[in-house]
This record gives sequence, structure tokens and C-alpha cells, in this order.
Amino acid sequence: MEGFQFIDIIILAMVAGFIVLRLRSVLGRRTGHDPSENREPARDGLTPDAFGRKDRGSDNVVSLPGVHRPRDVTDIEPAYQNTPLEPGLVQIKMADPTFVASRFLEGASKAFEMIVTAFARHDIDTLRPLLSTEVFGRFAGAIQDREERGETMETELVVLKPAKLESAEMNGTRAELAVRFQSEQVNVIKDKDGKIIEGDKDHVDSLIDIWTFARDTSSRDPNWILIATRSVE
Repeated sequence: MEGFQFIDIIILAMVAGFIVLRLRSVLGRRTGHDPSENREPARDGLTPDAFGRKDRGSDNVVSLPGVHRPRDVTDIEPAYQNTPLEPGLVQIKMADPTFVASRFLEGASKAFEMIVTAFARHDIDTLRPLLSTEVFGRFAGAIQDREERGETMETELVVLKPAKLESAEMNGTRAELAVRFQSEQVNVIKDKDGKIIEGDKDHVDSLIDIWTFARDTSSRDPNWILIATRSVE
């Protein structure tokens, strides 16, 4: 009789063990740290992990009304947010996600120095790839006129203040950015005998120029070209 009781106990233990294993496989087992403990409280019934994610049950992006969108290619630098420049910069950023205004201004400043120097030196080879056909024609024409008269130009860029964006817009697939350059220069023109006929080497001119650069965002060419210039009196 005692043998039968011992067998019953073993059978009951096996059944109990089987039930425990089934419960653990269905309910799961909590081990270690639960990442959900550090998550922010859900907003509007949605957890932060859902922001910008795709629905696991479909390939469509989940729309999350009432929740701010995550950072994306249309985000621009804080200095231009909530300014008249923001709409145009957002359009440019959408067309070219790699665009960064601060880096563009650095490049534009270098281009300004190169163009001013090349123009004074009659260096049309340097000017050609930096200018649009129309602007190059004007610059080359002025250089040719000086050469025909035997004149030379000397320019010293004394100070170039940080460039500032004046306007930004998309014209079709072409991004156009106007930049304000404020500089101090010494400019003199000499005749064929080396005599100064215009300007003063001891006088520094304070100049403000608005130059417009453009780039076709549908092209793989990353370079910007100068398409317009004007001076501010």
C-alpha cells in the first residue's frame, strides 16, 4: 500500500512540474533589467518608441496625430528657425538633405575671396568654373577692356566679416541663396606705365555686396556657382 502511495506522489510531482513549465512558456519569465522601466510615460496613448516607426503588421508609416514629428531632413539650424529664411531653407533641405547652411556660408566666403582675387589678376581660368555664363561674360568683358587699355588692377582684401544669408529659395530644382558680404578692401587701377589712375593704396573701402549662388539639386555636381551680383551703397 505504501508503494502505491509513493508512486502516486511521483506522478503528482510530474504533473505539477509539467503545469509549471507550460505556464512559464505561455506567460514568459522576467529576468534581469526591464528596459520599459526607464521609458517615458506614454503620451496620447503612444509610447516614445512608436515615434516615426513602422507598423509591424504593415509597410505603411504609422500616423501619430497630436505627437511632434521626430527630427528629419527638413530640420534646419536653430539660427534660422522661425525667421523669414526658414521656409526657403526647408525647401532646399528637402531637395538636398546634405545641405547645411553654416557649411555653405564657409564655402561661399572662400569663393568670394577667390573670385575677387582672380578678377583683379585677370585670371579667367579660375573664374570660369565659379561663375554662371552670364556673370562670367560680364567679368571677362571688364577684364578684356582693362587689358586693351593696358591697365592693371590691384586688390587687397583687408577684412571679410562673417557672411550672412540674405534669402533662400527653390526655383524648380535649382536652389538659390543670396549672401551678404561685408568687406574692407584696397582697390587701385594702374595705367600701362604703372601710374595709379583710380583708387588710393592708402584708402580702405568698406563694401557690402550681395551675391547669389545656385546649384541644381537634381545634379550630382555638388558645386555652387555665382549667378548674380550687386553692390549695396
